Amino acid sequence: MAELIADLPIDERPRERLRKHGAETLSDAELIAILLGSGVRGKNAIQLARELLCDGIGSLAGCDSERLAQAGGVGPAKATRIVAAFELARRLASTEEPIRYDDEAFGRSLISRYGHEPQEHLGALFLDSRQRVLRQRELYVGTVSRALVSTRDVIRYALEANAIGVVLFHNHPSGDPSPSAEDLTFTRRVQQSLQLVELELIDHLVIGANRYCSMRGKGAASAGFRAPAARSAYTGVNQP
Repeated sequence: MAELIADLPIDERPRERLRKHGAETLSDAELIAILLGSGVRGKNAIQLARELLCDGIGSLAGCDSERLAQAGGVGPAKATRIVAAFELARRLASTEEPIRYDDEAFGRSLISRYGHEPQEHLGALFLDSRQRVLRQRELYVGTVSRALVSTRDVIRYALEANAIGVVLFHNHPSGDPSPSAEDLTFTRRVQQSLQLVELELIDHLVIGANRYCSMRGKGAASAGFRAPAARSAYTGVNQP
């Protein structure tokens, strides 16, 4: 018998996680689970959402309500909520001009969001050929080694967004944005993997308490960039 979401620890329930940490921290399955509202016999909402996402979020977004209602006992009410959410997303995307990537602007924004987070967050921006941001996605939250993050996930999300460039970002809970040896190794690994499928790693931003480091602008020689130096998010002045 499936474990009910109500029986999960509070910090693992999608609605509570959204309220506490923000929607961007939730996985696709957790967001879909919130739209579903409840599961079906033998499956809670998260398990049902994972089944719906088995072919990727792009495939789910392309389903009409009739087809979706027949998938795994979802039913018409749940199906129409999901279809309506994707339609709203499409309408919003069609009316907004994508924002061009600028490390200082995004550095400031990311400091505001992640500068004082007690846990490490790793995410990515996906860019088009004009370096316009198509999508922002959080990839990982926690203290486990970043080596567990699969570069295949980065590639998959980039292809889903029809991106040709990727900007990684992560915060240092210590507040110091200086890239660590692990940061450099991880960046190089992602860069090499992206090159194999003709994608480019545009930048990797390391976020501190009130500063950030752009590995493209000041970056890391061992990761294919120049030597790193932190910049003030507010004045743009290089810091020692």
